[in-house]
Amino acid sequence: MRDNFVERRLPKPEALPNLLLLDYPDRLNAAAKLLKGGDPQALAIVNDHGRWSYGELDNFSGRVARLLVDEEGLVPGNRVLLRGPNGYTLFACWLGVLKAGGVVVTTMPLLRPGEIATVIDRAEVSHALVDSRFIGDFRQAMEQTRFVRSLIKYDGDHGQGALETRCRDLVPLPPVDTAADDPALIAFTSGTTGIPKGCVHFHRDILAPCDTFAKAHFAMRPGDIVMTSAPIAFTFGLGSTLLFPLRFGAAATTIEQPSPSAMLEAIAKHGVTHLATAPTAYKAMLSQPGLDEALKLLRVCLSAGEHLPKAIWQAWKDRTDISIVDGIGATELMHIFISESGAAIRPGSTGRTVPGYEASILDAEGNELATGEGRLAIKGPTGCRYLDDPRQADYAAGGWNITGDTYALDEDGYYWFVARSDDMIVSSGYNIAAPEVENALLSHPSVAECAVIGVPCPERGQKVKAFVVLATDAMPTEALISELKNFVKSTIAPYKYPREILFVDALPKTATGKLRRVELRNR
Repeated sequence: MRDNFVERRLPKPEALPNLLLLDYPDRLNAAAKLLKGGDPQALAIVNDHGRWSYGELDNFSGRVARLLVDEEGLVPGNRVLLRGPNGYTLFACWLGVLKAGGVVVTTMPLLRPGEIATVIDRAEVSHALVDSRFIGDFRQAMEQTRFVRSLIKYDGDHGQGALETRCRDLVPLPPVDTAADDPALIAFTSGTTGIPKGCVHFHRDILAPCDTFAKAHFAMRPGDIVMTSAPIAFTFGLGSTLLFPLRFGAAATTIEQPSPSAMLEAIAKHGVTHLATAPTAYKAMLSQPGLDEALKLLRVCLSAGEHLPKAIWQAWKDRTDISIVDGIGATELMHIFISESGAAIRPGSTGRTVPGYEASILDAEGNELATGEGRLAIKGPTGCRYLDDPRQADYAAGGWNITGDTYALDEDGYYWFVARSDDMIVSSGYNIAAPEVENALLSHPSVAECAVIGVPCPERGQKVKAFVVLATDAMPTEALISELKNFVKSTIAPYKYPREILFVDALPKTATGKLRRVELRNR
């Protein structure tokens, strides 16, 4: 018996992008494949609550699968919602759902009841495994929907919750025999604009980022330890924190409150060798007193989620001698598809196409450009499959995945981020990319964070407006506004400078840390 809810709501074949499939067997269970990456005695997960081996993670996830199937009536294809911060128990639940043949739907811990209810309704979630500290919002969400028939709480990584108690004496369930193209997860986009879209990924798609991007640019081996600030509901965090270390026999450390100071403390305490976080976190860590201690073992750094400004890349390189690996990915394609590492990095460029993928720049008519600026289009072993969503036609066209980014391609095959396609500012006939202005502002020592948008202007059509979060030692004065305007004029073409600057305490962001420009425009 199988629940074919997801399959019935996939886009028609003609609405899908073309795929460049990797050589995987027709039958595979991604959880089983991942757990074969490490020696059973080797470290798999470490955090402030304990250390767990591959054998323990395999055993616990098998017992979770047994509980779901034998006691909670889960059948392959049922959707199982997970809610909680990164940790050993959450990771075991994620693997356990796949072992049971379920489709995992992991939610951001920051989501509010109405947002959770939307996810439940869209995916028709039947089972839920929820950290007891986040149960209040979830119960409120359940009052707004009718689908969840099984709810089990767990107790963080303390091991004392109902889930842990009920699993304690169970015999692990062997992984269900699933097809490589059976649905394995629904990842909901973080929703910078509009209603979040459910991106369906198959079992083979879970392995693909490991065998393409990670193998080429974020390689790790047994004994390495990786940490990221992103929750695994965000596919950047899922890959960096869970999939990559398991695939290559390394380990992950988890942190529930990933502030810059807390991350540095965890890096030093747990011997982190690989770090993945957002550009703003790298900039913030540069001023933290714990940086020198954290650098003793740290050797690989990855940035994604937002464009990495050249100024931040250079400042980190100058201070740590580590070249940050930049990358662009998308929930729709599971993980990163353009990147570069080592000596091949060109600061300010996102990089070249990841092995296994193809990229192109398209003009307004959809024609491929040999070089120049246009819409970024991608093909590879993963691709966009929205769950019952008419926006599929916007993302997948002509066999390509159209990411919504404007990029420039140079003669050496390097891709340079210009802007999100809807973030171009047209002022007095000039095209101005918001990220270029932001990069200039971020080079000033008084600027901690910033965001740039275009606002209506009767003389110019649009004018450039900047929202600036100041560094701790800077004062919001008119003199500083003039200084910042002149600084930008001296750094990039003068016509691009922000005509208006507003100091703010914080910038609006999604649960994954992405800037919500739409909220700034609506102010």
